[in-house]
Amino acid sequence: MGFETASSSLTPESTPLVTSGQRAWRVRPPVPTEIRSALGRAGYHPLLAQLLYNRGVADAHQAQTFLSTEPVSHDPLALPGMAAAVQRLRRALELREKVAVFGDFDVDGVTATAILARALKPLGCEILPYIPHREEGHGLTLPAVRTLAGWGVDLIVTVDCGVTSYDEIAAAAELGMDTIVTDHHLVPEGPPPACAVVDPRLPNSQYPFPNLTGAGLALKLAQALYHSMGRQDAGPDTSSGRTLLSLAALGTVADVAPLLDENRSIVRHGAREMGQSSMAGLRALLRSARMEGRAVDSETIAWILAPRLNAAGRMGHASVSYDLLVEESEEKAAALAAILEEQNRERQRLTGEALEKTRTLVEMAPLLMVGDPSFSPGIIGLVAGRLVEEFSRPAVVLSLGQDVCRGSCRSIPEFDIGAALHQVAPAIGGFIRYGGHPQAAGFSVATEKLPLLRRSLVALARETLGEEALQPHRDIDMELPLGGLPRDIYRLIQGLAPFGAGNPAPVFLSRNVQVVDARTMGGNGEHLRMKLRDKGVGWDAVAFRQSGSLPANAQSVDVVYTLAMDRWNGQETLRLNVVDMRATG
Repeated sequence: MGFETASSSLTPESTPLVTSGQRAWRVRPPVPTEIRSALGRAGYHPLLAQLLYNRGVADAHQAQTFLSTEPVSHDPLALPGMAAAVQRLRRALELREKVAVFGDFDVDGVTATAILARALKPLGCEILPYIPHREEGHGLTLPAVRTLAGWGVDLIVTVDCGVTSYDEIAAAAELGMDTIVTDHHLVPEGPPPACAVVDPRLPNSQYPFPNLTGAGLALKLAQALYHSMGRQDAGPDTSSGRTLLSLAALGTVADVAPLLDENRSIVRHGAREMGQSSMAGLRALLRSARMEGRAVDSETIAWILAPRLNAAGRMGHASVSYDLLVEESEEKAAALAAILEEQNRERQRLTGEALEKTRTLVEMAPLLMVGDPSFSPGIIGLVAGRLVEEFSRPAVVLSLGQDVCRGSCRSIPEFDIGAALHQVAPAIGGFIRYGGHPQAAGFSVATEKLPLLRRSLVALARETLGEEALQPHRDIDMELPLGGLPRDIYRLIQGLAPFGAGNPAPVFLSRNVQVVDARTMGGNGEHLRMKLRDKGVGWDAVAFRQSGSLPANAQSVDVVYTLAMDRWNGQETLRLNVVDMRATG
C-alpha cells in the first residue's frame, strides 16, 4: 500500500549547488575574511576555522568553548521539578518504599532505567524496573499502572516518558502511588498531575540546555539526589559516577540528541570510560561486537553498540538489554550479549527485506508515506530512516493492521515531524497514541483515519516547505585537493569530536582524483574498496552501499568523503569513507 504525503526544506541562500546525478552537492560558503582572520590570530588553522564557522562559531571565544575538553555539567537543581523530585525520593528512601522505574524500550529509555537502578540500589532502595514491550506502546498505560499497584509500588519514577500521561498518573494516585516524571519531550498541554515533573522543555525552565535525553535527565537526578545526601558517588571522579556517565553517553547518542553543550561533554567523557569500563555487560557487548580493547567514540556507539541494544526491543523485549547493563556476572553478561548479537542479525535481515518492498510501494511526494501488513513494528523506524537518507525528505512507514496501524516517522531538520503530528491530531479526530521529537516520532492510529492523516500531513508540508527543499542534496564542508590535505588533518578534525546530530563529521570534496583500483566487498558485493591517487599521493578508500555508484571504466572521479583512521596490528592508516562520487566530466 503506497501513500502520497508531505514535507521538506533545506537550501540556504547563496550556497552553491553542484548537481551529481539525483543528488546535489552543496558546498558551504567560505568563512568571512574577518572571522577567518580573528580565528587565525588566535592560532586556529584555516581549515579548522572553516569547519568551526560551518558549526556556528564566529569568534575565538566561541571556538575555545566549542573545542574545550573540560567537563560541562550544569546545576541539576536548575531543572524544573528537580528539588521536589529529590525530596520525594529522599522520603521513599527513609520510609523504605518500593520504587518502580518506568522506562521505554529504546536505548535512551533502557539506559535511563539502568542509571537510576544503579544509582538507587546502593542507597538501599528496592527498585522494580518496568520496561514495556513494544506492543504496549510508548509511555505509561493504565494496564501498566494497575500492574505496578499489584506489585505494591509506592512511588513511580518515569524516565524518557510520562509528560503526557495525564490520565495514567491520575489513576496511579487513586491507587495510592505517587509519580515523579523525568522526560525530555515537549509538554503540549501543561504538566501532568505528578508530585514532580522534571523536564527541561517546560515553559518555566531555567535550565541553560534544553536538549538532554532521558538518560541525561536520569543522570542529573542521580547527581542531585547524591549531592543532597552529601555523597560524591555520582560524581565524574568516582567509579560509579563514570559508569553512570557511560550509560548516559549511550542513551544520548542513540537518541540522536544534538552533541552540543552538556550532551557533548557527556558523550566525550562517557565514551572514553566505555573503553575501560568496569561494567561486565558493556565489556561483553564490546567483545561480541569484536570491539574489545578498542577506543570507543560516538560513531562506535551509533553504528555498533546502539543497534545491538536496540535490537532487543525491536525483535523481542528490551529487558534483555536492561539486564545486560545491570549484570555483574561475566558469564551471564556474555550470554545476554550473545542474544543481542543474534537479534541484531535478525533485525538486519528483516530491515533489508522491508526496505526492498518499500522501494516498490513508495510514491514520490514531498513526504513519503508507505505501509504494508508484513512490516514489523520493530523495524519500521529503521526503514523510515533509510528512506530519508535516500530521498532527502521526511518519511512515514506503517505497519498496517485491520483496525489499528502503527507508524514510525523520520524527518529532516527543516520539518519538525513531532510538531506536525501534534498539529494534525485535531483534524483527524486524534491518534490513539503519538509523540516524539523534531526528527523522529511515532503513533498508533485507527486504520480508517489513514487517508485523512495523509491529506493533513501533505497540506501541512506543502504549506511549510518550498520546492527547492525537495531536491536531494549532500552538504559539504569545503572543497580541498586530495593530494594537498594537511598532514595533521585528522588531528585537527578530531578536536571537533564527538560527532553526531548537531555536529556532523566534516565532509570534504576533492576533484579529478585518479582511480587506481576498485573492488567490491561484503557478502552481497554491495560495498567498494578503492585505491585513489592525487598528485602522487595514494589513499585507501571505502564506499559503503555504493558498489553501483562508480561508472564503468572511470579513470578519475570527483569524490565526497569523510576521514577515518584504520587501526590494525598496532598501525594507523588514514582512510577515506566515500559518501558520494561521480566520474570526472
